[in-house]
Amino acid sequence: MYFKQFATKDASLSYFFGCAGHGKAVAVDVLAGDEDWFITEAERAQVHITHVIDTHVHADHYSGGRALAQRVGAPYCLHESDRGQIGFEFTPLVDDQLIEVGNVQIQVLHTPGHTPDSVCLLVWDLRRAQAPWFVLTGDTLFVGAIGRPDLAGREREMAGMLYDSLHSRLMKLPDEVEIYPGHQAGSLCGAGLSGKPASTLGFEKRWNLALAQGKAAFIDAVTRDIPPRPADMETKLRSNRGLAA
Repeated sequence: MYFKQFATKDASLSYFFGCAGHGKAVAVDVLAGDEDWFITEAERAQVHITHVIDTHVHADHYSGGRALAQRVGAPYCLHESDRGQIGFEFTPLVDDQLIEVGNVQIQVLHTPGHTPDSVCLLVWDLRRAQAPWFVLTGDTLFVGAIGRPDLAGREREMAGMLYDSLHSRLMKLPDEVEIYPGHQAGSLCGAGLSGKPASTLGFEKRWNLALAQGKAAFIDAVTRDIPPRPADMETKLRSNRGLAA
C-alpha cells in the first residue's frame, strides 16, 4: 500500500494513498496551491490518481481538490448532500459506498455534525488483512478533540448530529484502527487539537474527553467552547462551492 500524509499550511493535513501494485491512488483534502505536490508524488510512485475527495466543503482554506481533479482527469467527489449547493458538477458519494482502488478498499461513512456533508473514509489494504486499517476522519474527530459544530449554524442541532456520528459510526470501529484527521494543533476547526498528526481509536476512546461525555453534556460543552470563526470564511465557502463572489 502507498500512503503519504502531507502537513500543509493552516494546520491542515492532506492525504495521498492507494495501491502501488495496480498503480492507483486517491487524493484527499487537497489545499489550493498543493496540486503540483500530488502530481509529482503520483509520478514518483508511478500511480494514477483515480479519485479526488474532499471530506466536506471546507470553510478554513481554499480547496485544490477540483483543480487537481481537472488536471489529472479524475472525478472530484463530495457527499451527495451537497447537491444543489455547488456551482459545478461533482461525483456524489453516498453513505457506505465502497470505492475500489486496486487492492485498497475505501468505505464512505457519512458523519454529519461538523458540517452536514462531512464524511470519514474507512480504509482496508486487502493484501494485508480483511479488517480495516485506518480511517481518515476529516474534521469529525481529531487527535484529542472533535470538530466544531457551528459553521453551518444550528449549533445545538449540529452538535447532536456530531455526537451521533461519533458514537454510531466511529466509536463502534475496532480499537486498533488508526485515525488520521484533517487538521492538527493550530486549526480553528476545533478546540484543543493535539500537535500529534495520528492516533488510534482505542487511544481516543480512552483519553479524548469529548468522547466520554453523555449526549446532553457533550452538546453543552461543544457549543460553549467554540473558537473564533476562520478568517474570510464566507468567501472561502463560496469559492469552494463554485459560487460567484
